[in-house]
Amino acid sequence: MPPKKVLVIDDDPIARQILGAVLKKCNAEALMAADAMAALTLAQKHRPDLIILDLGLPAGGGYAVLKRLQMFPALSTIPVLVISGLNRAENEPLALAAGAVGYIEKPATPEQLTAAIERLLG
Repeated sequence: MPPKKVLVIDDDPIARQILGAVLKKCNAEALMAADAMAALTLAQKHRPDLIILDLGLPAGGGYAVLKRLQMFPALSTIPVLVISGLNRAENEPLALAAGAVGYIEKPATPEQLTAAIERLLG
């Protein structure tokens, strides 16, 4: 069985590196995007099994990405896990209402990330 594809959308190169290492341990292929435009292009091209999304992005922001994903039937069914340093109490309900399936507050431990990724990839 080929590895699951996971699109990581985060403008922080260190966060992308950490998530890439966690995904490797989960036997998943990581696709990386640093902004909303690149993210949407990669999502349309590769149709990942999971999207991990930071809300604080340049060129549109995480909420814009969530909104745009919902506009494409082929992308609207991809689960989106939000990982953000923004206030959880304020942003988790907004992210879930916009289509996310989970919310993890930064900084997250590798164990938290692994558990959430494995649960969402099935």
